[in-house]
Amino acid sequence: MLLDTNNHSVFLLHYHLIMCIKYRSNVIDDVISDRLKEMFVKMAPAYNITLEEWNHDIDHVHILFRGHPNTAISKFINAYKTASSRVIKKEFPAIRKSLWKEMFWSQSFCLMTAGRAPEEIINEYIESQGKKGGRQSN
Repeated sequence: MLLDTNNHSVFLLHYHLIMCIKYRSNVIDDVISDRLKEMFVKMAPAYNITLEEWNHDIDHVHILFRGHPNTAISKFINAYKTASSRVIKKEFPAIRKSLWKEMFWSQSFCLMTAGRAPEEIINEYIESQGKKGGRQSN
């Protein structure tokens, strides 16, 4: 809970975001995931967003974050996808060979509010993504 400028209570909303690589190309490793996460954390405050949990598999990312109720979440997601795609392709040029027409992210994404499930359950689910027998699948 936060206080707004008029000292009113504001409850932050929890969101679970899943973003996939275009055509589910297997390009996300730990290094790329860390760089994607770093960019998310850097951009998020401008949109009143706070990262709670991050994990990845080889073709998608799972993100749990908190956002102010008046945050334009879709604008943030589109800005993030555009910026992160540009940076990843610049910093990891070899990745271009695995992409279709150099498109990094799929146009679509899955965004769910996470208000009814306890935060710990969602955190555990996201932490478990990409693991088979306790190991990251790559």
